[in-house]
Amino acid sequence: MTNASTIARGGGTSSAPERRRRRSHRPTKASGLPPKAIPYVLLIPGILVIAGLLLYPMIQVVVMSFQKVGLPQISGKRPAEWLGWENYTKIFENDIFWSSLRNTVAFAVITVSLTLILGTAVGVLLNKLSKRMSTFVIIGIMSAWAVPPVAQGVIWRWLFDAEAGIINWALNLLPDWLSSLLFGRADWTGEPWLNDSITVYLVLILTVLWASFPFIAVSVLAGLKGIPTELYEAATVDGSGPWRTFWKITFPLLKPVFAVLTILSIIWDFKVFSQLYVLIGGPTNREAFNLSMYSFAEAFRSPPKMGSGAAIAVVLTVILLIVTAFYIRQMVKSEEIQ
Repeated sequence: MTNASTIARGGGTSSAPERRRRRSHRPTKASGLPPKAIPYVLLIPGILVIAGLLLYPMIQVVVMSFQKVGLPQISGKRPAEWLGWENYTKIFENDIFWSSLRNTVAFAVITVSLTLILGTAVGVLLNKLSKRMSTFVIIGIMSAWAVPPVAQGVIWRWLFDAEAGIINWALNLLPDWLSSLLFGRADWTGEPWLNDSITVYLVLILTVLWASFPFIAVSVLAGLKGIPTELYEAATVDGSGPWRTFWKITFPLLKPVFAVLTILSIIWDFKVFSQLYVLIGGPTNREAFNLSMYSFAEAFRSPPKMGSGAAIAVVLTVILLIVTAFYIRQMVKSEEIQ
């Protein structure tokens, strides 16, 4: 009687193994925690690691920027002396700080723009190639991206070496009339590219661009793979050219990708250090300093001023946070990233 009424209501009957199987798939509480709190609890180990590796050193740098820290303090012979805002006042009154800031901003603007343009162009090209050829090109360009920053500096320093560099040798192969027409000179023997701050940054732009655009290209290629081909087929039927198709279809759909790549490029190019250090042979040419190099020079000069170096590092970090926050805010406003 009971089974008949159950079947009539649509419930049916189930065997004992089936009931056990259903009970085994029921969600259970972990250690009595509310379900909404479980993801946050699982994040705690990662947060502790990040706090130990990143947050604590950052706090120490901020504290050090308000102190006098030299050899006596480093060796433990004398405690750190609290100076307040004196380190910041001194660096803001120093002309080297403002020239370093100018170099940092100008280099970042130019390099980020060129990296995104070249990386996007290569990414679109890779999407047009066959799978085998695309894989071959990706392996080739990613080999440049995988080169460590110090090795990048060594390679390009050798290329632009005044005495044995390939660049001077190649320029001397040009006909005299062509070299004079293009550059205003015919003889490039012994040209010291890395002695002048302007040419140093031209070489630095090439160095960072060579190593950075592969990541942009592969990221753009990944984004292009997610765009339905039907959209491009419809654009072709409508008579849309490649340039119009890019701006009407590709660019709008890849805006979230470009937003993330732009933020990463800004962060990377603002704090370039290793390549510049190798190109100019250490903190020697003060006119070629960026903020990272200026911070290093202050912290490790003789005698060392760790407090001043830390203050410059804090200023650079604050500038990066402001620029990044402003850019993200604009992207969220325009709904390019969610």
